[in-house]
Amino acid sequence: MPRPDTRRLVVHDDPKAVSSEAFRTLRTNLQFASPDAKLETILITSSVPAEGKSTVCSNLAVSIVQTGKDVILVDCDLRKPTVHKAFGLNNAVGLTSVLTGQVAVEDALQKTHCEGLSVLTAGPLPPNPTELLQSNVMQEVLKKLKLMGDQVLLDAPPVLPVADSMILSTYVDGVVLVIASRQVPREIALRAKELLQNTNARLLGVVLNQVRYSSDGDQYYYNYYTEEI
Repeated sequence: MPRPDTRRLVVHDDPKAVSSEAFRTLRTNLQFASPDAKLETILITSSVPAEGKSTVCSNLAVSIVQTGKDVILVDCDLRKPTVHKAFGLNNAVGLTSVLTGQVAVEDALQKTHCEGLSVLTAGPLPPNPTELLQSNVMQEVLKKLKLMGDQVLLDAPPVLPVADSMILSTYVDGVVLVIASRQVPREIALRAKELLQNTNARLLGVVLNQVRYSSDGDQYYYNYYTEEI
């Protein structure tokens, strides 16, 4: 069994850290983002690779279960999955196994060391990830997962390289876009936002990731902004 990558789960391992508080703020802001309707399914994506969207998604999931909710985290990045590494889980069976009819979704879910948090890893990498995510089976899987947990978080691929997140955005109640501070040009971030809006995705807000915080020396934290980009 792989060991969890504790560097990615700061909310669990260092709850007093500045970044842990930022994730709790993100959790709270999402709770108030939809006062009239439940956000049962939330998709986390980024504009391009390496912006930290999987780390944000994993820590947000941990933050939510700390309020007493049961959360299911689904790794929908069928090209470069990392969620199983963060939690030290086996990726031999996962979402692709469910979508191809090899195993039932309830049998593919794995418990984590965070009470209340279950993970559906990506599973073996398929030759046709977009087609699998666009299938009716994927929509049925999400319907089942909604009945099994209080909230379902989807860790999705970046928007610009592939169409996967745009497809998945039509299945969920809201989308959070992760943008790496000082790394992603404004026009790239705006293009990602535009592509999501073209699918009528409900953009809940933006996580500005890897922001330098200097009051205690050079460290990084995650912040949440609700204004338009």
